[in-house]
Amino acid sequence: MATGNITRIVRDRGFGFIQTSDSTEEVFFHSSSVDQPTFDELNEGQTVEFDIEPDPKQPNRSRAAHVRLSS
Repeated sequence: MATGNITRIVRDRGFGFIQTSDSTEEVFFHSSSVDQPTFDELNEGQTVEFDIEPDPKQPNRSRAAHVRLSS
């Protein structure tokens, strides 16, 4: 499980980006990949936990799955 901070949220399009804690990589996440709280309750700067998986639309890139607030 990875951790990181939300760097940008594009609410009207339903996605955002997370800066991973262990690298300079930013990972895309979609609103459908948020476990809790809901996508609308997330804010930039919050620390989250997530899994990293290949993006099915762009296999050479990764995306975040099972995004949830860090405890």
